[in-house]
Amino acid sequence: MNNHPSRQQIRAAFEAAAPGYDAVAVLQREVADRLLERLELLRIQPRQILDLGCGTGYCSAALAQRYPKARIVALDLSEAMLAHTRRRFSLWDRLRQRYALSCGDAAQLPFADGSFDMIFSSLTLQWCADLPRTFAELQRVLRPGGVVQFASLGPDTLKELRSSWASVDDAVHVNQFVDLHDVGDAMLQAGLAEPVLDMEYLTLTYPDCMGLMRDLKGIGAHNHNPGRHPGLTGKRRLQKMIAAYEQFRHADGLLPATYELVYGHAWRGEKRKHAGSGEFQLSPDQIRR
Repeated sequence: MNNHPSRQQIRAAFEAAAPGYDAVAVLQREVADRLLERLELLRIQPRQILDLGCGTGYCSAALAQRYPKARIVALDLSEAMLAHTRRRFSLWDRLRQRYALSCGDAAQLPFADGSFDMIFSSLTLQWCADLPRTFAELQRVLRPGGVVQFASLGPDTLKELRSSWASVDDAVHVNQFVDLHDVGDAMLQAGLAEPVLDMEYLTLTYPDCMGLMRDLKGIGAHNHNPGRHPGLTGKRRLQKMIAAYEQFRHADGLLPATYELVYGHAWRGEKRKHAGSGEFQLSPDQIRR
């Protein structure tokens, strides 16, 4: 879980991407819509909701519409993203204190214990270097009976791009994401209860490889991984990668870009103490897939 860019690198990337983010965030909106649909399965009427990693506020606005009696707290690492979120809410919403903005880190939330009935997070947790610590923070700020609902990215994400670069050199060119089972382990370690996890694949298509590269840059998904090639990518290496990507071209003439989506939800857990011990245990069997 350590092959992650630093907090400063992530913030800088999303600060730069914020102005044009909505124009290229096709995948992000699709995943958000799918995650929002899953809320229909939860019989809960939250009064305080945290949109963790709110980006430009697409989910924050949708949550406010779905739960008209709730107050939405939109948190993001990027102040530029939060500025876009503010513009999604009307002056009337501000006067009624329907929402609040917070610039902060998911692994060190600036909220008191038991602040939220629901934590909603779409495509943010994959950027968190320490998942057990992050989930422990979510557990901390949930109220009794509170729930966390999230979508993240799994290791097969951009497998075509990763394979194409691997034919060029041994450097790390594509962000690396955590497997579903490791996500489940982190949830259990944090003490979250009744975790449910599942995954699916979603494929976007492009007429050429550079279209994919432009979209990745446009959403702030830069490569800051340890093991990346130092300096700028040479034109020759880039051309070799593009040529290698051609092996994946479909019969319809389009190039695929696969995303592995990991969905999960869990409830605020109560620490179960053993006699003479302050420890608690949760069985892996509690993870339902």
